[in-house]
Amino acid sequence: MLRPTYSIPPRLKARRAVLGLTISLLWIAAPSAWAEESPVADVTIPKVSPFDDRDYRVLTLENGLQALLVSDPEADKAAASMNVRVGSAQDPDDLQGLAHFLEHMLFLGTEPYPQSDAYQQYISDNAGSHNAFTAQQDTNYFFDIEPSALPGALDRFSEFFLSPLFNADHLESERNIVHSEYMARIRDESRRENDVLNQLLNPDNPTTGFAVGSRDTLADPEGEATLRERVIEFYHRYYDANVMNLAVVAPQPLDELEALVVERFADIPDHDLSAPTIDAPLIDPDTLPRYVERQSLQDRRQLRFYFPIPDPTDEYRTKPTQLIAHLLGDEGDGSLLAVLREAGLADGLSAGVGRGDGNEALFTVSISLTPAGAERLDDIEATLFAAIEQIRADGLAEWRYDEQKSLSEQAFRFQQHGAPQQEATRLAMSLSRYPVEDVQYAAYRMDGMDSERQQRYLDALTQDNMLRFYSAPDVESDTVSPWFNTQWKEQPPTATGQALSGLALPEPNPFIASDLTLQGGQDEQPTALIETPTFTTWHMQDSRFNTPSVEWRVSLQHPSASYSAEEAVLTRLLAGWLNDSLNEPLYPARIAGQSFSAYAHARGMTLSFSGWRDGQTPLIEQAIEQLQQADISTGAFERVRYQLQREWRNAPQASLTGQASRALGEALLTPQWSTAELLEASQRLEKRHLENFRQRFLDDLYIDAMAVGNLNAEQAQEQANLIRGALTPRLTRDDIPPLTPLEVSSESEILHPHSTREESLVLRYLQGRDTSVEEQARLSVLAQWLDTPFYQQLRTEEQLGYIVNAGYSPMLEAPGISLIVQSPDVDSSTIAERMDAFMEAAEARLNTLSNGELAAHRQAVHDRLNQRDTSLPSMANRYWQATALDEVRFDRREQLAALALDVSVEELQSLWPELLSRQLDIRFNPGDSPSDIATYREARTPFDTR
Repeated sequence: MLRPTYSIPPRLKARRAVLGLTISLLWIAAPSAWAEESPVADVTIPKVSPFDDRDYRVLTLENGLQALLVSDPEADKAAASMNVRVGSAQDPDDLQGLAHFLEHMLFLGTEPYPQSDAYQQYISDNAGSHNAFTAQQDTNYFFDIEPSALPGALDRFSEFFLSPLFNADHLESERNIVHSEYMARIRDESRRENDVLNQLLNPDNPTTGFAVGSRDTLADPEGEATLRERVIEFYHRYYDANVMNLAVVAPQPLDELEALVVERFADIPDHDLSAPTIDAPLIDPDTLPRYVERQSLQDRRQLRFYFPIPDPTDEYRTKPTQLIAHLLGDEGDGSLLAVLREAGLADGLSAGVGRGDGNEALFTVSISLTPAGAERLDDIEATLFAAIEQIRADGLAEWRYDEQKSLSEQAFRFQQHGAPQQEATRLAMSLSRYPVEDVQYAAYRMDGMDSERQQRYLDALTQDNMLRFYSAPDVESDTVSPWFNTQWKEQPPTATGQALSGLALPEPNPFIASDLTLQGGQDEQPTALIETPTFTTWHMQDSRFNTPSVEWRVSLQHPSASYSAEEAVLTRLLAGWLNDSLNEPLYPARIAGQSFSAYAHARGMTLSFSGWRDGQTPLIEQAIEQLQQADISTGAFERVRYQLQREWRNAPQASLTGQASRALGEALLTPQWSTAELLEASQRLEKRHLENFRQRFLDDLYIDAMAVGNLNAEQAQEQANLIRGALTPRLTRDDIPPLTPLEVSSESEILHPHSTREESLVLRYLQGRDTSVEEQARLSVLAQWLDTPFYQQLRTEEQLGYIVNAGYSPMLEAPGISLIVQSPDVDSSTIAERMDAFMEAAEARLNTLSNGELAAHRQAVHDRLNQRDTSLPSMANRYWQATALDEVRFDRREQLAALALDVSVEELQSLWPELLSRQLDIRFNPGDSPSDIATYREARTPFDTR
């Protein structure tokens, strides 16, 4: 293999300069000798799928850093992720959240790039994005960017690990941002549960601390060292090349990527550190069994069973816990979930390993309960242990392991790559956990069944080794968790429950595909395969993703699907019932790579089929037959209605930004129904209403369908004719009422969402003037120009909150820009005032902006719109969404990208005052009464569709 030559990293040059001067008279050849010295200690090629045509190389540098390089000539983005094997578990007791705070501080300037927004601005100007996260034993930094800008991005990125300034001017503001992040998530149910769980685990285990941090925990510590000095001390104590794993995914050749990486990362200090390890048990076995209850804020009842086990990560080659988790998490006939569902006690279940710390982990069985299930916790526990005993007796058969291995090999062979940023982050994390040769294969590898190890893990699933954890809104206690204010209590062991009957282990899977040949042929975009007044099918043959898979979407459209709140609820009930009724019979198909789901929308519902081409036709037939003929049982109706009602009751507790976006949609799209209206309507409906609606729905349909994937036109036509013949549509597209965007009020108005959150928020929506593609391009470019300054001013400088962003936000084809700020302690009026000030300053900047200065923003929009699809499902969904518009065009994205390059400063200056006059604010302070959004909507007129 030819090796690239390297220029010496600048810092290495500086350090060697003195040595070079000292010996130059004795060794004249020293400079060229240094230039030829390779900082690369080892090179490895990992195992990859035979259908993966990307090039891979893993470098181990002399300083200990490992870097995985992936050259993907088809990628239209470059991405990098650095995983540092240090996290919140290393927080000192007197500064909880320090690892997370350090993560924030690294973004705020380095020696070569001292400006606090230098990195962010460069990424944004080059059509990129960036972020980071801190976990218990990892801190991960990542970005993506336009490929030609990768060298500059790596210049700035690498300096995080070479010369961070730990910007003293921003220390207090960033501490406030961390506190805002904490407050934004203080009502998150998973964090609330984890807060209680940490009180039950071993306090000597460092993963049980408070990871996020707050103003209080990050206050200046007592003693001589300041907070900044402690941050710097933590950085130098734990950040080291030996605990860093870098992944880069880009279209450049491997040799070019290697040179880019070596020149920038070879000089990261090597202090001969290793990743911190944890020896303290995760949980004290002498404290088990324990029975705990905690209060949930949402109307949701959950029962979890936690069992401490050895961390199985290092046993990835045989995966001794996978078969156990598969059998307990099975959803087919006779499964634990099926038995609980049939008894009306549960509506969801999962099983698997989590919370691993390298030493121990928790095997968890999580069950979503119905109200009836909440009254029979002991019976559910008894049934779980009956299922475990059944596995112990007959479940760990070698044929079952081999079946899992076969499916895993299929998945590895035809794995779909995500976007470059997702890939880089996943690979950097994988590189930190597995040997370099298995960095791609580890998640799929199953060398053979290790019965002894399986038995050891199964033996840990006993009542004496159990932590039972029940969550419900009606739990009350005087004991409150320290960080997320969760009431909880411990209960004494209860009486032995009665196990339910009907448990059965799964039979061999009949849905495993046998024909996985790849068909040649590639279409540029979908074309009409069948086009009649009542039925339209689009088809696109694709082979670029190297998978014998097909994505079918079938939209069943009915005139009254959203006519009233009752009809909208019935549409959702019908889709939900279809999913529910097919869950058990089609679960083996899902495991084998075939999936089906139905989802409701404003015009009716869509049937979505995704998976291998082989075997998809029977799946389509079964779903349609079920929709048309299956009995709607009382139990299924009540279960699905309860799930929907639970979702609507919990809506005021959902994320505040999500609630604001929903309120905006309710105000500016018609027909729309609020969650309160849907909840009220659902309470008036019975099973007979759904049975009647199903018949009415199926009697009057218009159908749009699309097949995208590895099938030819003849195969697609055969399946399309099957769909049309079975459903016999009678209506035309014109018979289906459209979903219509509305004009904002000519007067600035303020609407309040229906929320019980404790933060404040402003979502300011600026609506464009018409639906022309030219107007969409103008607002896209303007949003790009506003984004980074808005974030920098309101988040970094003014510290208004953790959630701050500006972006292009269309309503169907109606263009718009959304500016959002969510704050834990600044009221919405103050936020709005600061937004006003920002907009005034932005107008002044716009009036002096040159077309040369705008060019980078035009290019960023162009590049973002032209990003390639990274998986077959994402491409199919993009094309499918195009069929919902009045004019079906599959090149609209490319058209918009080309027009973005032509947007001028003069156009934006002309647009600006009109945008400010077409404004709607969604605002919220804790305690605000919800607005009558329906009245606002009914007073609006349809948006200009020019």
